[in-house]
Amino acid sequence: MTKKFQLGEERIPKAWYNIAADLPQALPPVLHPGTMKPVGPDDLAPLFPMALIMQEVSQEREIEVPEPVRDIYRMWRPTPLYRATAPRPAPGNGGRRWPSPVHCLASRSRCSRCACRTTRNRTAAR
Repeated sequence: MTKKFQLGEERIPKAWYNIAADLPQALPPVLHPGTMKPVGPDDLAPLFPMALIMQEVSQEREIEVPEPVRDIYRMWRPTPLYRATAPRPAPGNGGRRWPSPVHCLASRSRCSRCACRTTRNRTAAR
């Protein structure tokens, strides 16, 4: 089974997938922190270009990737994709599987289950 995927130029995405189109119900609107009313395009215009605002509110399943962005993808591809083949234990927990962060937050001493740093740092600060 292939674990590492290098995407060539011919496989550069032509469209982004918009999960909002496939949700059973629409997401609640983003609220303006000052007025607590739904944010409109006029509120976002000072921060983002209009094309980006339109992508954010779109209900289309696929949104075309702008050609300048695709040109940048052609110049430089990010790190290759790696297929996850099996769950791995968290580092420093003696080979045990995924520790729950809840036990770490409730503990007052260094966590013995996963040797996490959260409780050690929190204890040292007291």
